[in-house]
Amino acid sequence: QVQLVESGGGLVQAGGSLRLSCVASGRTFSNYAMGWFRQAPGKEREFVAGISRGGTTTYYADSVKGRFTISRDNGKNTVYLQMNSLKADDTAVYYCARGSSIVVGTVASSYDYWGQGTQVTVSS
Repeated sequence: QVQLVESGGGLVQAGGSLRLSCVASGRTFSNYAMGWFRQAPGKEREFVAGISRGGTTTYYADSVKGRFTISRDNGKNTVYLQMNSLKADDTAVYYCARGSSIVVGTVASSYDYWGQGTQVTVSS
């Protein structure tokens, strides 16, 4: 059983920055793509960013491109999401997820394990 634990969420003013972390249990972290999703109240869960198992390939939603950066440290079983120039529209619960294969997916069905989520609130 894989467990994913996110941290780093909080309250920040518009224009500010936050760094989310997600630590995964198990020995096979480096075998899978990882991703970040978010869900705002009343909205569906949406893809934010994804990263290949070696970290060389990344994908971003258009809404965060140029502001967010996904990275990973396979030695620490950790994936990060650096969020800069935050906007009120970024307010959501952020989830990390493990891909079901080496392919970096952009839809929730491409991921099989999920964290519990961390709240990010951006005040305008």
